[in-house]
Amino acid sequence: MGEAGDDGGGTSAAISIRPALESDRTRLEQLIVASARALSRGYYTDAETEAAITHVFGVDTDLVTDGSYMVVLDGAAIVGCGGWSRRKTLFGGDRYAARTPGWLDPAIDAARIRAFFIAPSHARRGVGALLLAACETAAAAAGFGRTALMSTLPGVPFYARHGYVAATATDLDLGGIAVKFVPMTKELLPKRYRTLAFV
Repeated sequence: MGEAGDDGGGTSAAISIRPALESDRTRLEQLIVASARALSRGYYTDAETEAAITHVFGVDTDLVTDGSYMVVLDGAAIVGCGGWSRRKTLFGGDRYAARTPGWLDPAIDAARIRAFFIAPSHARRGVGALLLAACETAAAAAGFGRTALMSTLPGVPFYARHGYVAATATDLDLGGIAVKFVPMTKELLPKRYRTLAFV
């Protein structure tokens, strides 16, 4: 999932990227809410956005613990977050009930691209592209030849520009409100180049 869509003028010299820390949690939750509310306008109703914030969006502790959730900094400010995962869960933060336990097999499964959110002040400035490149590089290094994600509607054009192919949109019932999301996948490596690097 994510509020990406920021293939604009590029990042500034002050931009850096690092793994997210547990101490970032409060700032990440604030960023996720701000991103969802601002960048979902025109794609979702206010009620749909708030349902997603309440039931799905949020920090996934597993990703932070795994070291595979990243933050983009502009100076000291967190202006974007997103990650990838070896875990089976496709989307949803800690509060999302329908999570899938277990680990993926890179020989047959697609790594998960997870929870991309960009600060409204930094939308269309290359932050999402920076995060996505870092996640895909790490997933490929771990032996995954494919990636999969569940995109928000505003994220679909961004991911499509980066080679992701959309499947049929799906409606999730979030507290009695139907919210539309789009599963997407991408081939990273031809099968003959894939390894069994995952342990």
